[in-house]
Amino acid sequence: MSSSRSDSSKPYYATSSLVIGYALCSSLLAVINKFAITYFNYPGLLTALQYLTSAVGVWLLGKIGFLHHDAFAWETAKKFLPAALVFYLAIFTNTNLLRHANVDTFIVFRSLTPLLVAVADTVFRGQPRPSRLTFLSLLVILAGAVGYVANDSAFTLTAYSWALAYLVTITTEMVYIKHMVSTLELNTWGLVYYNNLLSLMIAPLFWFLTGEHKEVFTAVNANGGDVFEPVAFFAVALSCVFGFLISFFGFAARKAISATAFTVTGVVNKFLTVVINVVIWDKHATPFGLVCLLVTICGGVGYQQSVTVAKKPTNGPSKASNNADKGGDDDELMELIPGKVATNV
Repeated sequence: MSSSRSDSSKPYYATSSLVIGYALCSSLLAVINKFAITYFNYPGLLTALQYLTSAVGVWLLGKIGFLHHDAFAWETAKKFLPAALVFYLAIFTNTNLLRHANVDTFIVFRSLTPLLVAVADTVFRGQPRPSRLTFLSLLVILAGAVGYVANDSAFTLTAYSWALAYLVTITTEMVYIKHMVSTLELNTWGLVYYNNLLSLMIAPLFWFLTGEHKEVFTAVNANGGDVFEPVAFFAVALSCVFGFLISFFGFAARKAISATAFTVTGVVNKFLTVVINVVIWDKHATPFGLVCLLVTICGGVGYQQSVTVAKKPTNGPSKASNNADKGGDDDELMELIPGKVATNV
């Protein structure tokens, strides 16, 4: 009797562990990345180390049979390269945004992406126009973002230039990755593997184009051949580990719980990120800015609900509903992680 109860409780505890792991990684990662870029001010090298960790992590776990990913093939890599380039630019602008602005600004601009993706899907991919509920939710997101920007006491042209660059690149990535997923037959971990490995190959080009390699060499010479201070090493290592862990916990949690539950978890994660960011340091928005940020997040809740309702099948399972079952808030996974990939944004 007791053994049967123990067996039945195992799936519950396993699912709870996955959800808690995903919530912790997701809510902490934006703050950890801000921490890392504050003490290790080399965005190109930081993202390259994150790509390396995720690519090697997937490869090693594949070798020991913990997960399955598609083998690397140059023909597939050539087809995937444009998507990897856009992905690299999105992460690069993301890191530079966190370098020059606070986490709250990042969340606001990240929350604006559904608005641009909806427009791009309608204009370029021939998708139906958003429903009234979706459109209203997008307007709420926009209103919150406008209110935040208008009252941002830490406004700088540099920070908001990177914010706009990030907004354009992440929107392009989300729309383009849909096309790549539909044309390339790669599984989820295969997409993560290709994304990070190809981005790692692209990284040196941007080091030289941006001149960051000179900054790194100067720092190495000044510190006697050591580019890492103890705090910087800890911050970078933490961001790399959490970047990979969110890939694992995110994809595992999507399989373990419903799309709606995953979406709710994603929204809670955003609120936790805001709370953690306010509590641990002074790098956050004003009280009114935080209210505008919460309005933006609430608009995101309405958007996700409207999209989930629209995906419900009417006469049997469809391709859209099958994709919906896989995940929920794929935007949440695309938001922060080096190993991120959207399968049905």
